[in-house]
Amino acid sequence: MSSDAHASESAAARPPLRPRGSNQMGMAQFNERVVLQAIRLHGALPQAQIARLTHLTAQTVSLILARLESAGLLLRLAPVRGKVGQPSVPIALDPEGAFSIGINVGRRSLDVLLVDFQGEVRERQTVNYRYPNPDEVLAEIEKQVKAMRKRLGTTRRDRLQGIGVAAPLLLDGWASLLGVTPSASWARIDLAERVGRMSGLPTSFVKDTAAACVAELVAGRGRSLKTFLYVFIGTFIGGGLVIDSQLRSGLHGNAGAVGSHAMRRGEAGQAQPPEQLLSVASLLSLEAAYEAAGLDPAAVGDERSLDAPWRPHTEAWLAQAAPAIAMVVHNAACLLDLDGVIVDGSISRTLLDRLNRDVSDALALYNWEGTQRPQLLPGAVGQDARALGGALLPLHANFSPDRELFLKLERA
Repeated sequence: MSSDAHASESAAARPPLRPRGSNQMGMAQFNERVVLQAIRLHGALPQAQIARLTHLTAQTVSLILARLESAGLLLRLAPVRGKVGQPSVPIALDPEGAFSIGINVGRRSLDVLLVDFQGEVRERQTVNYRYPNPDEVLAEIEKQVKAMRKRLGTTRRDRLQGIGVAAPLLLDGWASLLGVTPSASWARIDLAERVGRMSGLPTSFVKDTAAACVAELVAGRGRSLKTFLYVFIGTFIGGGLVIDSQLRSGLHGNAGAVGSHAMRRGEAGQAQPPEQLLSVASLLSLEAAYEAAGLDPAAVGDERSLDAPWRPHTEAWLAQAAPAIAMVVHNAACLLDLDGVIVDGSISRTLLDRLNRDVSDALALYNWEGTQRPQLLPGAVGQDARALGGALLPLHANFSPDRELFLKLERA
């Protein structure tokens, strides 16, 4: 057996770092997590820079790096030679050090991702449907998870940290808008419990738009903003709220639920309540417009959306969606004093850029006296955001020094 193969097998035999609870975590393990987090946030770093960033002594960092490298969580890259002195050796997360699975149960599709220790997507499986039938979706999840574990092989399978499941809190909600009559209900199904039982892996649940917000906060533009509203445009539009770099879920898990925002005030005696943002700014309405014109509705998620013959329908959707989103952004900015607003979705980057330009133009029409207009930014993660956010939960639960980012979410 080669020395590399022997080292790999030895690392696999060692148990991965496990959380012991933030109050009981030993200082040595906490410092290990601090080092891992520094490298995760800043990329490959030489030992001296890790010591400066973490405020740990050079000797402590040296011991920690040795332990983490022995555990198969870090690797040393090729030396970088400067103009003077000894060459520095960047130290990076070993992508093979740990894995997790992220699952997004959407109203139109199921996404299953295998993510490595660096947070990169190694494998992606998507199954489309008209409506998420519980029995069919759970059977498909079991099938996909088993297949991914098998493809990982015996050695790497032991490094699988867990599963994060993302889904709407009300999967049965708004069925009339979807044009379906559910044959079975999700109301009494505990997704995390069912997936955990069928997989034998630690499993956690997070609301889909909150999961997408987690992905943006940890792996996207959220790193540079302390307080922001996150908007994700999928089958239904939704969002998340980050305040002081922490995801806030609210008492009932609905903080940032922009999709339920009313588009006008309710009037006494009116027959119906005001329509919500999700009725005018969701991909469902664009999909319906395509179908009514005899066009492929799947174009909502790719570059065809701004090409003929889909373009006129997309332009009509933008004309109502952008001002509606701008109104919600204005109201949120007045209430929360935001650093920024991040807009992402299951759409092409071209359409996302166009939507952001139209929202920005609509925001310019508001009177911002007495408040501050937040910067508007496109999301950096895209269509994988919800499943990726789910996959990040097990990795951060096992290797991050501060789980407070997710604690309020889990309590909700």
